[in-house]
Amino acid sequence: MTGLAQEIHKRIDSISPVERAELIEELIRSFDRDQRMDIDAKWAVEAESRNDAYSRGEITASSMEDVFRRINQR
Repeated sequence: MTGLAQEIHKRIDSISPVERAELIEELIRSFDRDQRMDIDAKWAVEAESRNDAYSRGEITASSMEDVFRRINQR
């Protein structure tokens, strides 16, 4: 592991869970473009499926505030 990677690893606990998730997303996006496009397409299908299930009353939703509160409590 390079010096920069070691420094990032040491500091990872000092950032919030939301910031860590954003960092993970950026790291994933830095890989192969074709793979990223495939992942994005799969997420689009999943999002549409969840939206349809919500519209049919099969699932409920949480407010953004509740979601972030739960994430930051970990």
